[in-house]
Amino acid sequence: MKNILRNGLIFSMLSLALVSCRDQKNETDDMDDESAIRKEMNLDSDDKVEISEDGDKIKIETSEGDEIKIKKDDGEYKKKVDRADGTESKIKIDDGEVKVKTDN
Repeated sequence: MKNILRNGLIFSMLSLALVSCRDQKNETDDMDDESAIRKEMNLDSDDKVEISEDGDKIKIETSEGDEIKIKKDDGEYKKKVDRADGTESKIKIDDGEVKVKTDN
């Protein structure tokens, strides 16, 4: 009985060590901020992405002429989209409250 218990304990320690030592690479960790934004928002290579040094402001100009601005400030998020056809939309998220405003 001791032999079975000891072998089971050794086997479980080895399997735990092998599982915890495996290499887990996260693809987004290997990318810079601009590449991560391009991948997440499905942007083309022609689109221009500008990120502020503190990372709180992002400006995107698409090849179609649309301009997207994203700003983060003390838990408040603002997104402004100026489309090439002249329409504009604004989204503001503050403490879980979402406000959407569209202008023509």
